[in-house]
Amino acid sequence: MLSNTIKANKILLFVSVFGVFVWGCSKVPLTGRKQIRLVPESTLIQASSLSYQQVLDTANIIRSGPQADMVKRAGNRISAAVEKYMKAEGLEGRLTGFNWQFNLIEDNNVNAWCMSGGKVAFYTGIMPMCQDETGVAVVMGHEIAHAIAGHGNERLSQSLALRGLTAGLDFAMLLNQKPEAAREVVNLAMGVGGQVGMLAFSRKHESESDEMGLTFMAMAGYDPSEAPKFWDRMNKIGGQRPPVLLSTHPDPGTRQQDLKKLLPNAMKIYNQNKD
Repeated sequence: MLSNTIKANKILLFVSVFGVFVWGCSKVPLTGRKQIRLVPESTLIQASSLSYQQVLDTANIIRSGPQADMVKRAGNRISAAVEKYMKAEGLEGRLTGFNWQFNLIEDNNVNAWCMSGGKVAFYTGIMPMCQDETGVAVVMGHEIAHAIAGHGNERLSQSLALRGLTAGLDFAMLLNQKPEAAREVVNLAMGVGGQVGMLAFSRKHESESDEMGLTFMAMAGYDPSEAPKFWDRMNKIGGQRPPVLLSTHPDPGTRQQDLKKLLPNAMKIYNQNKD
């Protein structure tokens, strides 16, 4: 009897793990890069919503004024363009559970982020770097790209996978049993609270978001030629780049070259969508 139970448990574990891997193998929209996402997106969106609300509850939100209006306007335009693109490509299922929110938070950190499910926050510290709405669109496109690409899920999966093949199932249990701990894990995966700005992801993820964000802002009618100028301003913050920036962001020269290579195609998209 015990032997049969053990066998049944092994079969159940195999089926669960197999299901996670079948679900987790996917491709990133636009770039086509293969990725593994071991955490069901619905679970991550649930955790992100809790974490995002906690951030809002403890932050000073700028609800009106020119800067807040720019963040909301750019967010609405780019998210609408993304939804249109995903539907045209038959990828609207990847947006299931998304509920876009765009908030400006009073904070000197030069930072912005987007959680799973389309929960976006800009800090007032990054607004001078943006300079205008097109600059905001550069950041917005980049951050929304992280969410569309599932970079937070991928990053979380990589760390959880070290604990075993049932990482996704473990996180679901953590969310139900210890929601505060789950929120901390999500914050880490999404880069919430970074002190230098946009440091959460690997160079691969950052470069991919540069490419996707450039396309998304162009789809929304924002001039993508402003993107290299924004990143040039970001790279000059404080003179010497901090070590963590060196390890997680593309080399400034490489980033500029890559963006310039992508610009011709992005400009074609922009010219088709500009007002």
